[in-house]
Amino acid sequence: MKDRSSGILLHITSLPGEYGIGDFGKCAYEFVDFLEKSHQKYWQILPMGVTGYGDSPYQSFSAFAGNPYFIDLNSLIELDILTKDDLKSLSELNSISNIQYDKLYTERYSVLKKAFLNFKNKYSLVSLNNFKNKNIWWLDNYALYMAIKNKFNGDSWLNWPRDYKFRDKKTLKKAKLELEDEINFHIFLQYLFDKQWNELKSYANNKGIKIIGDIPIFIATDSADTWENPNMFCFDKKLQPTKVAGCPPDAFSSDGQLWGNVLYNWKYIEKDNFKWWIKRIKSCFKLYDTVRIDHFRGFESFWAIPAKAKTARFGKWENGPGMKLFNSIKSSLGDLDIIAEDLGFLTPKVHKLLKDSGFPGMKILEFAFDSREESDYLPHKYPKKSVAYTGTHDNQTVVGWYETVNKNDKEFCDSYLNSFLNNKNTPSESINWKFIEALWSSNSQLVIAPMQDFLGLGDSARMNTPSTLGNNWIWRINKDSLDEGLSKKISDITMKYQR
Repeated sequence: MKDRSSGILLHITSLPGEYGIGDFGKCAYEFVDFLEKSHQKYWQILPMGVTGYGDSPYQSFSAFAGNPYFIDLNSLIELDILTKDDLKSLSELNSISNIQYDKLYTERYSVLKKAFLNFKNKYSLVSLNNFKNKNIWWLDNYALYMAIKNKFNGDSWLNWPRDYKFRDKKTLKKAKLELEDEINFHIFLQYLFDKQWNELKSYANNKGIKIIGDIPIFIATDSADTWENPNMFCFDKKLQPTKVAGCPPDAFSSDGQLWGNVLYNWKYIEKDNFKWWIKRIKSCFKLYDTVRIDHFRGFESFWAIPAKAKTARFGKWENGPGMKLFNSIKSSLGDLDIIAEDLGFLTPKVHKLLKDSGFPGMKILEFAFDSREESDYLPHKYPKKSVAYTGTHDNQTVVGWYETVNKNDKEFCDSYLNSFLNNKNTPSESINWKFIEALWSSNSQLVIAPMQDFLGLGDSARMNTPSTLGNNWIWRINKDSLDEGLSKKISDITMKYQR
């Protein structure tokens, strides 16, 4: 990240697609073309892991596996392992623009199982086995975990029968034989995901567009990773979590946020020379060009909540690994293009960790306009080594924010933006374009806006409201929105500010 540049945040799920959710198909390639026409250099996405209850990309069944929802089904028609008729039920999910995860889960896996059966009957498994052998260090355990999870009707491994839960060798050996077909099905899904994603990423890279991927700091309590490596996490002898993640009470939440992810046992991980984390980061850079690490401040200290607590207010701060982790990563993998999500309650120690890491932090323009004080999030204060956003997936859209912000903050926003932009001979624009222009004209090395803000959409298009269940992660873009007019407008502002 050396030159002034800009990009768009749009998760794979939000692409138009034909079958109820965005995927790696034609619409993804068309979006890359749109980025190229708009002179954008970055496409930022959210985590691509396998989602479960709640549909959050930040709660995945594996730190390494990809989401089967993203597999391009039309390519499976071309392989002659599906027909158009097989996809009728999924096509019907497109009658509603938002994603219907409950129906998607039932219908899509049914279709994918049919594809797997036909694949076995028509093709050699050599390519599948080659993929398995290359990725056996994580894939073997993941596929077994998913097969056993299916055997027990999707239940968390924490509730499995004792022999399965505690990974009894004889039990697992028997399970591998009994569940061989189901295990191979999950390997097949990962094979397709990997192949299709690499093709899409290559297409983007060849057009000069880099991919920014996002990784959660924490791992889902119910995941292949926690089941395989419970010593890396805060479990007791009965394999029940003792401490879970969240954040303390603040202006946004009087009880704080209770995320529920089992916390890391950092002492154990450090004794193992951070090997698992190094593998995780290495695998991320096979998927992405740049990696945004979510909740960076948690590496300095994290909010540890007793597992049985009902709210996050009962937690306390505990020390993270700090620079020991990042020095180990750098020693093993060299200098990496990492963005630190340094939002939230930041202490001098967190600021020092960010400085010592050398990673650029984030600036959020929606956070700038507190009329009670002058904020570090005002664009004229952005350091060159930063990545600036209008807002993130966790924030309101700019239009939604502007419609609901209090009177004093709105007046401060209007006064600041009008003054800031008039100095640049900018014509009066709608609030979302004022935000975008203020960002694009700033000193930040990289600036990014969610697609919703380019479209001027309200909070009905919001991606996520933290600490809530339902109506999150469901927004999808209308294909007709990505037109020449919008592309030219984005291109013009990008060229104007030499990004």
